[in-house]
Formats: sequence, structure tokens, C-alpha cells
Amino acid sequence: MDPAAPQSTDAGTGNETAGAVARPPLLFLGALLLGFAVDHLLPLPRPVPGVGLGHTVGTVIAGAFILGGVAIFAAAIRNFAGAATPVQGTKPVTALVTTGIHGLSRNPIYLGMFLIYIGIGLVVRSPWILILVLPLALLIRYGVVAREEAYLERRFGNAFRDYKARVRRWL
Repeated sequence: MDPAAPQSTDAGTGNETAGAVARPPLLFLGALLLGFAVDHLLPLPRPVPGVGLGHTVGTVIAGAFILGGVAIFAAAIRNFAGAATPVQGTKPVTALVTTGIHGLSRNPIYLGMFLIYIGIGLVVRSPWILILVLPLALLIRYGVVAREEAYLERRFGNAFRDYKARVRRWL
């Protein structure tokens, strides 16, 4: 790992955080629970039957989403641990991680969470969980990622701007 050292562009005392609207794991869990609840209260037709070839194929695809999401998520956590910077958004970052999985996506943790979320929606055949992925994506993009990127730009200045120009937000 080759994390960039923090520059003097940090605002305030160095204890500043991104100020996301909520902790992202809680947003994903909330959307998942809401999807299950709405499925129960306002069921929609399920496009794939619960048995047969369609169900088997859907389960395999769902499993691939979940396994891929877990792998991406774990690789991103390993990157942060290797750079000795906190994953938790309620603590100030100490390093800009730009290598490994972070060299392919600026937000691999959230990408992994989305893949897991979609995989769960597919495996339980929940139209509402899958429908809620759109508002969840907008909330993550504008309520979390935008705030994190503004924070990282203040904290790391040109190093983050260069990284942002070189690596895509999602894939």
C-alpha cells in the first residue's frame, strides 16, 4: 500500500469527519428491513417462481453477487487496516488509500455493500428490496459519498484531486 500522507489542507483541528447523513451500514440495513416490511404489507408479484430452473439460476446469480460483494468489501477493509486509517466514518482519516482495490474504485466498501444488498434481494426474491436500491443509491451518493469526497479534498488537497481524476467513483 502506498497511502498519501495527509497534507496541511486539513480544516480545523484534524478531528473533522465527513459528516455523512448516517452510518452507511445502517442505511443499507434500514433499506433491507424496509424492503422486507413493505414486501409483507404490500406484496408485489414475484417475477421468478420459488422452484425450478429459474429459481436455481437466480440463486446462483444472487450467490455470486453476495460473494463478490463480500470479497470487494473485505479487500477494502484490508486496505484501510494496512494503512492504519479508520474505516468508521465517525473518526478522522489518517491516510489516503489509493492502491489495491482502491485503485479500481474510490468506494469499494459501498460497492461491496450494494452487491451484497442486491444479492439478498435476489435470493429472497423481493421486488421491494430491489426497488429500494435506487433511493438507497441516491442517499449513499449524495448523503454519504459527496460529503466524504468534500472532506477528503479538504484533508488531502491535490493528492485527493489527482486520485479522483485517475480512479472512477464506482467501477
